[in-house]
Order: sequence, then structure tokens, then C-alpha cells
Amino acid sequence: MKSLIIVTMLLFLLFDLQAQNDKIESARIAYITQQLNLSPEKAEKFWPIYNEFSRERRALQQEYIQVRKQYQEGELTESESEKLLELGMKLRERELQLERKYSERIASVISNRQLIALRKVENDFKRMLLERLKERRNRQEGIQYKQER
Repeated sequence: MKSLIIVTMLLFLLFDLQAQNDKIESARIAYITQQLNLSPEKAEKFWPIYNEFSRERRALQQEYIQVRKQYQEGELTESESEKLLELGMKLRERELQLERKYSERIASVISNRQLIALRKVENDFKRMLLERLKERRNRQEGIQYKQER
């Protein structure tokens, strides 16, 4: 019976996390669309390209994270450190190539001015999201503190 309750709770948490991810993704799409002032026609062409770019960029970042996990930071030899630095440089080069490739494709849909603004808008959204998460955490800590008293 306990295992059924635990499994149910885990499933509930997973669904809740997925719902939160969906909300964040919807908010990101709305925010970027609004800030870039994309028409519905441009948005329809822009988002598939941008999402493909985001997936490939995330894959590169994950690749670096996985390699980095193989090394214990405090226990890196000079040779291992050199290999890790070289891999980091290669991944950044690949990321730059990826940006060039997708910049060309995205520029065929939106203006160069919008393309330049895209990086700022992405960073603004991340900053806004982090601020909201921090506020939420602070509120929860305040509630927890009051309950402990």
C-alpha cells in the first residue's frame, strides 16, 4: 500500500512539473512573440525554426555537461583540464556555427532588427523568470518560517 501511495505521489509531482514546464514554455512563446512584434504569419514560420535551433543548442550544452560530469573538478590532472578546455572551445565553436546557420534561416522570416533584439529578449525573459522564481521561493520560505513559529 505504501508503494502505491509513493508511486502516486511521484506521478503527481511529475505531472505538476510537466504542467509548470508547459506554462513556462507558453509564457516564453508569448513574451518573445510580443516583444519582437511578430505577426501571426511570421510567428507561424519563426517558431519551428527557433525551436529547432533551441533543441540543437540545448543538446550541445548537455553534451558539455555530460563530459564535465566525467571529471571530478577537484581531481583533474593538468592533461584532463587541457582536454576539458579544448572540448569547451570546440563546443563553443559548434554553437557559433549553429547560430550562424539558424540566424540565416531566421533572418529569412524576421527582420535583422528583430534578429538582433531576439538575444536581448531571450535574456530578459530568463531574468524575469529567475526573479519570479526567487520571489516565489522567498514567499514559500516566509510561509514556512511563520508555520514554524
